[in-house]
Amino acid sequence: MNIAKIKASLDKITETYKTRLFSYNDEIFNITPPINGWSYSEVYSHIFDASLLSLMALENSLHGKGEDKPTHFAVKLILFFGSLPPAKKYKVPKRLVDRVKKISKSEAMDFILEFEQALATAYPDVANANKRSKTKHPRLGYLNAEQWLRFIEIHLKHHLKQLVRIENSFKA
Repeated sequence: MNIAKIKASLDKITETYKTRLFSYNDEIFNITPPINGWSYSEVYSHIFDASLLSLMALENSLHGKGEDKPTHFAVKLILFFGSLPPAKKYKVPKRLVDRVKKISKSEAMDFILEFEQALATAYPDVANANKRSKTKHPRLGYLNAEQWLRFIEIHLKHHLKQLVRIENSFKA
């Protein structure tokens, strides 16, 4: 994995989230879309809360609070190809579902800015992290700091597709 490319991609994806946030009508930001599921606000709540939690796990790996556990081969494939396997709908782990809430656009922007700051703090140390120090992801198992960074990128991209589906449902 090229850590610099992942960071550049994360910066670009984060800018896309910001641009989309400003484009959403205030009146529909918190409304459940015609396709059901999460509103725009709930997607923003989930994705940036989960990204901040992922950065905390990354930090734990950076600072030797991880374990020397294997990463499953299937997970390595996900990280290599840069996307989650196709599925109708993924189930969010229970501990994360309970954290999703409807937030305002300004709260969503605050979440994005908090994520950007945390990423800027953690990123410089990722290249020198011990690859054997891994912390557990609720679905993927044990990931090291570099793998957590890649996962964050994949997860953010995945939810951009969800935003497009929501947008299309409001247009239909």
